[in-house]
Amino acid sequence: MTAWRILAAPMALLCTFVASVSAHAGHGMAHPWQLGLQEPVTPVAVQINDFHNLLLVIITVIAVFVTLLMIYVMVKFNAKANPIPRTTTHNTLLEVLWTAIPILILVVIAIPSFKLLYFADTTKDAEMTIKAVGHQWYWSYEYPDHGDFTFDAAMLEKEELQPGQPRLLTTDETVVLPVNTNIRLLIAADDVLHAWAMPSFGVKLDAVPGRLNETWVRVEKEGTYYGQCSELCGTGHGFMPIMVKVVSKEAFATWVKTAKEEYASRDEKSSVKLAAANDSAAE
Repeated sequence: MTAWRILAAPMALLCTFVASVSAHAGHGMAHPWQLGLQEPVTPVAVQINDFHNLLLVIITVIAVFVTLLMIYVMVKFNAKANPIPRTTTHNTLLEVLWTAIPILILVVIAIPSFKLLYFADTTKDAEMTIKAVGHQWYWSYEYPDHGDFTFDAAMLEKEELQPGQPRLLTTDETVVLPVNTNIRLLIAADDVLHAWAMPSFGVKLDAVPGRLNETWVRVEKEGTYYGQCSELCGTGHGFMPIMVKVVSKEAFATWVKTAKEEYASRDEKSSVKLAAANDSAAE
């Protein structure tokens, strides 16, 4: 009973630690001491997480087997245990096994890998489309199915952050998406290579100048999620975050009405300023 009490305290502490880390992992961003991947909130991210767990089991079994095999060889076939070395140089059965077994392991890995690649790359029955364009160093977003309005999203500086907003991940404008909706995501760039990466969505796709790449998301949980540009795109590479807020379909419809007016008025002001600047230059 005493031994159980001695073990109970560290076990309880470990369970509390794991629970707290798992709870933090569900906030749409990475956290210190997080265990595993970020919480998956799309079908693609769920399959990526499952595939990761499968690979973890496979590589753990391989690592343990090879370690035990090396220990066995070092103990049984060292110079002290075998003063007269054996002269065997070939073993047909072993050579067949160490060739066939790795092939079978690769097949076991390849089948779900190819299925996942196809699933992640195929957009089925898209209900709406948004376009993300990478710039040095911010993102702009277009909603062609909802009035074709556009806005830019740049990182907030440290002094601009509100309490609770993560540093280097918060943007001045937020991408808003409806929950449980098949969304086609078009990704491009206008200067250099960028990459739109959102770990909780299972998305990491290059933004290439002159090319339109496509993927899809279906977010199944409301919340705020964070990502970053994952391509070395210049000195501002580390200051190009992505912030996505997933809301109910009703809240999204309300936001779209507001966004149409807000971003349209901004465009009008920008056009007036540009025209005035051109007139001044002409004079």
